[in-house]
Amino acid sequence: MTTSNTGTQDVDPAVRKELARLRDSIDNIDAAVIHMLAERFKATQQVGHLKAAHRLPPADPAREARQIERLRSLAESAKLDPAFAEKFLNFIIAEVIRHHERIAENTGNGAAKTAN
Repeated sequence: MTTSNTGTQDVDPAVRKELARLRDSIDNIDAAVIHMLAERFKATQQVGHLKAAHRLPPADPAREARQIERLRSLAESAKLDPAFAEKFLNFIIAEVIRHHERIAENTGNGAAKTAN
């Protein structure tokens, strides 16, 4: 298989077709992931407002630890690197906490931020 400077031009058409099929599938999965993350953040925004209204801290380390362990287990079952899954969830958790802190500050409950 040879490729030119223009990409896959010299590649067998059957290979190009299979590559396109796989990439379409990846694109569909990426779209689903984005939509699922959007739904997740809609729910966590509601949690943030509830926490702020009741002066609860933005972070819940015990729940976060349970969620990380749960996600690592799910990753193992799905044959996905658990360390990657944990990094991914930690990134999401950090963003959720940041949102919850902002919600608390905007509702005048910034004191809840110190209760991490």
